[in-house]
Amino acid sequence: MHRLFLVLFLCTSAASAAAPLRVVIPTLHASAADHAAYFPALLRLALEKTRHEGPFEIVHIEQSLTSPRQAMEIKNNGIINLMWDGSDRQREAELWPVRVPLLRDLNDYRVFLIRAEDQDRFSAIRQLDQLRQLKAGAGVNWPSTTVLRANGLPVVTSIAYEYLFPMLRAKRFDYMPRGVYEAANEQRANATERLAVEKTLFLHYHVPFYFFVSKENAALGQRVERGLRIALKDGSFDKLFNSIPAFRQAQAEIDRHQRRVFELTLP
Repeated sequence: MHRLFLVLFLCTSAASAAAPLRVVIPTLHASAADHAAYFPALLRLALEKTRHEGPFEIVHIEQSLTSPRQAMEIKNNGIINLMWDGSDRQREAELWPVRVPLLRDLNDYRVFLIRAEDQDRFSAIRQLDQLRQLKAGAGVNWPSTTVLRANGLPVVTSIAYEYLFPMLRAKRFDYMPRGVYEAANEQRANATERLAVEKTLFLHYHVPFYFFVSKENAALGQRVERGLRIALKDGSFDKLFNSIPAFRQAQAEIDRHQRRVFELTLP
């Protein structure tokens, strides 16, 4: 009897040891790949910091998913089980947020992608009411879309992120608010659309950027959170963050204090 118990125990232990934690994440959009590669790298860092809790593997799916589709797949235990995005009330009601801000305050400052020939039009803007005469472009379920509309800024939406760049060139809207760390890479990735990063304005509002998992898979979120907090404490989080050129350039742009800042209120 004892021998049978020992055999069963050893088989179970071996099976457990052979089954790493499998984290399935979205593929990176082509226009965002330069800076977005940070998020899988940060996830890997967090899981390495908790490797004593068990082995892991990170798998990128090949299918491109919109932000709403990513959230739906996670909520329904579908083809991915972790995503990263800005937070809002709906997302936190449906998913489990890992409450460690991934971008510090970089996600709070928005610059605009515009048509290159429109810079003078934006340089003349001195008040938020003037900006309200123009149309912004954004993803249909992005947290920032809700913020823009709550502040009286008209928004034209797209279900797919990559569609927004040709829509801007086609004058479906006038500007595309982007994180200060995102815009330059996106402009270069869409050079054929003849877009530019607007030079004079910031929008400022607080939208924390988190990893999200399913509420039914909170154990994954808790392990990631433990790893992130270890990385914050030992300095490896900051080392990775500061290694991203787009983040360094974005912080330098904020620190220059040369743009007019329009403060938006949260809904």
